[in-house]
Amino acid sequence: MPARKVIISCAVTGSIHTPSMSPHLPVTPEQIAQSAIDAAKAGATILHLHARNPQDGSPTPDPEVFMQFLPRIKAECDAVINITTGGGHNMTVEQRLQGALRLQPEMCSLNMGSMNFGLFPALAKIKHWQHEWEPRYLEASRDFIFRNTFADIETIVRKLGDGCGARFEFECYDVGHLYTLHHFLERGLVKPPLFVQTIFGILGGIGADIENLAHMRRIADKLFGKDYEWSVLAAGRHQTNFVTTGAVMGGHVRVGLEDSLYLEKGKLAESNAAQVTKIRRILEDLSLEIATPDEARQKLGLKGKEAVAF
Repeated sequence: MPARKVIISCAVTGSIHTPSMSPHLPVTPEQIAQSAIDAAKAGATILHLHARNPQDGSPTPDPEVFMQFLPRIKAECDAVINITTGGGHNMTVEQRLQGALRLQPEMCSLNMGSMNFGLFPALAKIKHWQHEWEPRYLEASRDFIFRNTFADIETIVRKLGDGCGARFEFECYDVGHLYTLHHFLERGLVKPPLFVQTIFGILGGIGADIENLAHMRRIADKLFGKDYEWSVLAAGRHQTNFVTTGAVMGGHVRVGLEDSLYLEKGKLAESNAAQVTKIRRILEDLSLEIATPDEARQKLGLKGKEAVAF
């Protein structure tokens, strides 16, 4: 029996962490491009990408900023490029879609519901801020609901899926999100194979307890049967143990500086590639093989890197 192939996703910069939290967080187009390419060379199959304002590192939906790094990434590696539709906490739904609609990538992330999304606990960990926007951005999450209504999800699926041929990384932050995804599957608005990313440890979502990992897997199996590929990510210090456990249970994995700034306890990760290298070593020690980008394209039914608009 051939070894199972594991997809490694790498979330390169995100919109959760701010520049003052780590000197290694890529924020400029040059940094994002190089960090993504290095992660792909280290073994990342899929690159999950956000854009940031080159001047101050704040999240931006501007397609022109995406265009400053996406063509280079596409030219210098074969990884699947996955563009966010989650954007940043300061963006409307319409703004969050600007990059993906313009660039028409192979994949997009899609949060499967509205939720409280608390970043404010990080305020207590930083004493000196590089930019004025950072503490305001984090504090604003105390009174913030990330919006993705049923109508929003329908719009995203129709515009990016039907309209652009993109497939989705369905981000499920709690059990109810799995049922929401099943609702769209039953209506025929999304089609298998589904790439289901279960997310643990975000304040407002399901907690980082191994019991929850097993429960989310159990419910996903019940709802989707063999019509889905399961992936796991966990925030902060839970990253390595959760994704490793998920891989042992038959899942794919996601790492990256969007999800955790650390390589191990007390040690900041100096790059996304360092996190990818670590999880690749663990997976290979478990006799699991890493999926190539083309193997992931086939498994997930992607349109191919030449069918994008960048």
